[in-house]
Amino acid sequence: MPTLHHATLDRIDPATLYRIMVLRTDVFVFEQGIVSEPELDGRDLEPTTTQFWAEEDGEVLATLRVLADKPTLHLGRVATATHARGRGLAGQLLEAVFEAFPGPVEISAQAYLENWYGRYGFRRTGENYLEAGIDHLPMRRSAPVRG
Repeated sequence: MPTLHHATLDRIDPATLYRIMVLRTDVFVFEQGIVSEPELDGRDLEPTTTQFWAEEDGEVLATLRVLADKPTLHLGRVATATHARGRGLAGQLLEAVFEAFPGPVEISAQAYLENWYGRYGFRRTGENYLEAGIDHLPMRRSAPVRG
């Protein structure tokens, strides 16, 4: 059973960080062919960036990062290993983000995932656009109403 984790860069074991970056490179560079923009963009080094990951037997199966440098959080780099897809790991990581950061969250989602993100409360906030040659759209999840 995978375990979920989250931490800022200064609290991540170097070997785990390496496995997170390998997964992201496998998905975004080798699988999706994104070479027009660097995968390692420097944002992971910022003290307000938090990595989330699902790990099983020392292997990182899914990951995402939260950029928290503005009033609204921004999710990005959501990736799941090919052999681990369909297990709900990315959704579990989203739920972990919502628990850790209960406010509004934005994402530049790949357009084909609009309905999937919609299941987690994200709504389209603008028109589609190309990013790294892939159709994307802006989405936002408002903070849940607490009674």
